[in-house]
Amino acid sequence: MRIDLHTHTTFSDGTDTPTELLTHARTEGLDVVAIMDHDSTSGWDEAEQAAHTNGVALVRGTETSARYNGVSVHLLSYLHDPHHQAYVAQNEKAQDARVSRAYRIVEALKADFNITWEDVLAQTSEGATIGRPHIADALVATGQMPDRPSVFEEILCSGSKYYVAHYAPDALEAIQTIRAAGGVAVFAHPGATTRGRVVPDAAVEAMVEAGLQGLEIHHRDNPTEQQARLTELARKHDLLITGSSDYHGDGKPNRLGENTTHPEVFRAIEELGVTPVVRP
Repeated sequence: MRIDLHTHTTFSDGTDTPTELLTHARTEGLDVVAIMDHDSTSGWDEAEQAAHTNGVALVRGTETSARYNGVSVHLLSYLHDPHHQAYVAQNEKAQDARVSRAYRIVEALKADFNITWEDVLAQTSEGATIGRPHIADALVATGQMPDRPSVFEEILCSGSKYYVAHYAPDALEAIQTIRAAGGVAVFAHPGATTRGRVVPDAAVEAMVEAGLQGLEIHHRDNPTEQQARLTELARKHDLLITGSSDYHGDGKPNRLGENTTHPEVFRAIEELGVTPVVRP
């Protein structure tokens, strides 16, 4: 089995619709794919139908941006109850904060670029979590920048004068909320040094105490030395080890299936979650 447990669609910062994602998954020979849009389950229904059409099993989940002592961490929630009150409230708060942040960034950009809020909305799908990628896409669509990566490198990076910080829940509280909703909590690309600061071993251990169940180790953003460190931590704390592409369509160079998860880990996640895997 070929299993990719981290992908994004147009309902967050991916460029594929859920239908396109599942079609591409079939073309790439994947047996299982997980849809993990930021703070949103809006793509679940379309993805479920597409899973049946394309003969690919679907794991439904979301990705949450959180913070641990000021360091940004991303948490994956697999197979949780999408109607759980606390989890819904956490997602809604994050979505509202992202919209507010995006609007403030656009207002700052207006001093130097010809961009409007309407330009950004034109790059989003109904129900999508609005973020910096949509602003980048608006700059590309209006011919002011060549592509999304260039926008992030030159304009929307953390050191830019246009950068605006955003709300993110405490990582330990976010993990507890994921578990309360019946989800399987996995720390996404925990050794991604190119994304900024990486939390130390003690932070991972604190997350384990809070209910963390896995580490996404096989990911292109985790350097070899980080993968070795994380594998040791996973073995020490009996954590699940996942591998994923973090596919964003044309939004990033990541390719479907470039990293995969072992079938035994997939089966463990399926047994732990409260929402069933969609099987074609």
